[in-house]
Amino acid sequence: MTADAAPVVAESDVVVVGGGSAGVAAAVSAARNGVSVILVERYGCLGGMASGGMVLVLDDMANGREVTVRGLCTEYISRLDKLGLAKYPGPDEWGADPVSVRRWTRWGASDFHFSGTPKPICYSVAFDPDGWKRVSLDLVREAGVRLRLHSWSAGVVMEATRVTGVRCLTKAGFQELRGQVVIDTSGDLDVAAAAGASFVHGRYLVTTVFRLGSVDVEAAERHWDEQPREAAMLNRRAKLILGGAWENWWLRTPLPGVVWCNCPHLSGYDGIDPESQTAAEIAGRDRIYALVDYARSALPGFERCFVVDVAPQLGVRQTRLLQGEYVVTMADIAGRRHFVDSVARGRDYYTPYRALLPREVEGLLVAGRHYSAEPQAQRVSREIPPCMSMGEAAGAAAALAVEQNVAVRDIDVAVLRRRLRAQGHDPGDVPSANASPASED
Repeated sequence: MTADAAPVVAESDVVVVGGGSAGVAAAVSAARNGVSVILVERYGCLGGMASGGMVLVLDDMANGREVTVRGLCTEYISRLDKLGLAKYPGPDEWGADPVSVRRWTRWGASDFHFSGTPKPICYSVAFDPDGWKRVSLDLVREAGVRLRLHSWSAGVVMEATRVTGVRCLTKAGFQELRGQVVIDTSGDLDVAAAAGASFVHGRYLVTTVFRLGSVDVEAAERHWDEQPREAAMLNRRAKLILGGAWENWWLRTPLPGVVWCNCPHLSGYDGIDPESQTAAEIAGRDRIYALVDYARSALPGFERCFVVDVAPQLGVRQTRLLQGEYVVTMADIAGRRHFVDSVARGRDYYTPYRALLPREVEGLLVAGRHYSAEPQAQRVSREIPPCMSMGEAAGAAAALAVEQNVAVRDIDVAVLRRRLRAQGHDPGDVPSANASPASED
């Protein structure tokens, strides 16, 4: 069967393509606002980079002491906490107190935007990837979302310039899903690009993330405290073997004896080229196993370590970026520019609704790391919490468009923001004290 002959197997008000964090947020938000939703995911689980990519710290969600990413992100944290699968510092531990810094740095709770050392502790959450999968599935089922796993986005259905559905490749062949509104949360702009929306092709680091087990974390940390010069020398050697890593290349996880390694950093690879992706997977695994040999022989606390798992999804940070009704710039991010149509937030920056709208295509919203931004701006605004914030806004916007029978670009943003506030989300309608004046440009 060819893609053009694909049977229509399901219809709904809203179709969300991509079951990562932004996609789950979009699907649940839309369903909770009273519309029927289909969520399409290519893998056998939900969570995207947070689960399959094993990016195991939520950050970029607090402006000083003000928590700016709320709503479904907060709900995830609460549910993970109840399962014993989340760890984070309380407000009384935020800041540069040496005891707090000593306790929380290895949990990834350092403010990575701070230029000095030691880096102060901020609101960040370490979590377990399988816990994230579980919470994602619970939220989707409770909201009544129709879930279709093992379905690869493989094209769009259009009427003139309006997207009316998507084609998916499955083990049963090509299948077609129809909807009044489609939300592209694929991470790589798969739907919007296929529909003819403008984009730029960015490129950034990719990572084959892994976890190590049977690590004596207390012994490893004690070595850092008691032999800092020797520990620093051994750490430099580990980073050379990895070929690139953050200063703290291993971090604690909620699982005893298991550490998270958000490395090796691999540059020069293209996250939407299968040959390049294959090469990155191989190069990453070679470096991981070389690191394990070194760690067992040289690093205190790692003598009995072993590879628990390597992330099943390559950690891709940037590929296609939408060039939408508004393109967020680095000046917008660095200047904390507020927008009159802000609907989502990150740390201390704001995302306008226009950045979720393709210029040339109707019936389509975009949410996640492929939103409309300059490549440099996206690099500092692509963390999981702000992507979830965009997804939650897009889902509510799609529901509003269906309810009012208007195009997604014609909804009343003021009504949307009131709805988002009512569901616990911070759309950025009330700017923080350090925001720059609102801009419509």
